[in-house]
Amino acid sequence: MKQDPNNYWEQLERLEKLIRSSELKAGAIFSFHSLILGLFFDRFDQVSTIFSEGTVYVILALLWVLFVLVSIFFCFLCFKPQIEFKYDDNVFFYQDAAHAFGNTVEYTKRLMEVCANEDELFKQLGEQIHAESKIIDKKFKHVHNAIKFFGLSVLVVILINALYILQAYI
Repeated sequence: MKQDPNNYWEQLERLEKLIRSSELKAGAIFSFHSLILGLFFDRFDQVSTIFSEGTVYVILALLWVLFVLVSIFFCFLCFKPQIEFKYDDNVFFYQDAAHAFGNTVEYTKRLMEVCANEDELFKQLGEQIHAESKIIDKKFKHVHNAIKFFGLSVLVVILINALYILQAYI
């Protein structure tokens, strides 16, 4: 059965959308943290009175800061490209296109050779799909961890507020 290169190109396009999606999610989480940290430091004088209520509030606040920092760390990991694969030079991989084939004429010649040979074309497209899939997998794992620690930080804030309210009325 003859293969259609459009299937490969469509898969690469879908993977690019997933990369953007993971980075958008990490950016949204990072924005929430920026907003919350900004509010915290803007109202630090008011919030600091809670810490004088007991050691448990200080411990919970430190736990909150830890969860926020870990979540932000995973957001940054999502934006940091991790390309540690060992493939032959690939005309469709941006780093190889920029550095592995010499000047524009040499790159264009190699690109035309690859596109003229179906086996080589499908091999290089398949390698590109594999590399992007691995990158996306890592990015979504980082986003998942960022969301998890963001949720934990929110739970700690809720716990601090609940304890403070309970203590005020008991």
